[in-house]
Amino acid sequence: MSGLYLASGSPRRHELLDQVGIAHTVVASAYEESNEVISSPVDMVEAQALGKAKAAIGVPDGSIVLGADTIVVHNGEILGKPATKEDARRMLHALSGDTHSVITGVAIVIGNQEWVFHNETFVHFKTLSIHEIESYIDTGEPMDKAGAYGIQGKGALWVTGIEGSYTNVVGLPVEQVYDTLRQIFG
Repeated sequence: MSGLYLASGSPRRHELLDQVGIAHTVVASAYEESNEVISSPVDMVEAQALGKAKAAIGVPDGSIVLGADTIVVHNGEILGKPATKEDARRMLHALSGDTHSVITGVAIVIGNQEWVFHNETFVHFKTLSIHEIESYIDTGEPMDKAGAYGIQGKGALWVTGIEGSYTNVVGLPVEQVYDTLRQIFG
């Protein structure tokens, strides 16, 4: 088995793989992300994960390339990374006191073989005060995270429960990645 290459600039995905002992090398991807919904949020994240993996830069032939894309979906609306503080504010107000889903598309590519799958976790949020939302936005933490919060950071204070994979909410369902790699390589 050749090395595993993570085609992602996400420090959280890198940390998750390190945390569970999956050796990997981080590489850039030339893939241009688009938040255009193909036919469903699941199809979109799976297509983006595959695009990232296939466009990995500097990966030797025969290597294992891992790509991933995570979104938050609330009442049918896809919430990516906020573009502005106002965008983050709108997202956090929408998520307040409600349940949303976090969907991560994952692609593992080895040569011309592809394994593409997704994971969905339901996250329950407490009702947030205006002060909580404004204070959180002021930290800058929500600006590079889908749905404008990070469960592994200060955003954890608002999560009253989850149904599904915690690591999926962080950005990569490592248990599912591990199981898929075991199936591929025995």
